[in-house]
Amino acid sequence: MANTVLDTTAHEAEHGDPSRRDFIHIAAVGAAVGAVGALAWPLVDQMNPSGDVLALASIEFDLSKVQLGQQVVVKWQGKPVFVRYRTPKEIAEAVKDDTAPMKDPAPDASRHKDGKPQWLILVGVCTHLGCVPNFGSGDYGGWLCPCHGSVYDTAGRIRKGPAPRNLDLPAYSFLSDTKVKIG
Repeated sequence: MANTVLDTTAHEAEHGDPSRRDFIHIAAVGAAVGAVGALAWPLVDQMNPSGDVLALASIEFDLSKVQLGQQVVVKWQGKPVFVRYRTPKEIAEAVKDDTAPMKDPAPDASRHKDGKPQWLILVGVCTHLGCVPNFGSGDYGGWLCPCHGSVYDTAGRIRKGPAPRNLDLPAYSFLSDTKVKIG
């Protein structure tokens, strides 16, 4: 029996207490994971939207400031948004072209909300490379992107050029006849 005690003591002296060794390994791994998390958190956190972007998550705009045939550009989430008060002629042209061949077919009725075809609200960023199109320069009475020549009609639909899709529609709702909430 004395030999057994000496063998166990010799083994512990050679390799250390197994429960103590396991504890040290677990503690070291835990500390390393905590350190990596503490270093990674600022990098992950900086990918969240900044305070000014969150503050502009939605905006309200007074439509009474826009005259018939006029377009106003407002800034929403760092992007230009076109608020256009379309004329009856522009609406008629857009409806007439509903069946025309297009890259991204969409009827005019899908480009406005709440039965108010006179109000066209679009994100003013070309869907090709992110330029800001100019109104009234295109072949179809709509927008022309000066960078690569994408042409949009009076409903913001791509008609020719390299842009792959129509101008995007932001989320919006009419709060009243004269007020719209974008976002």
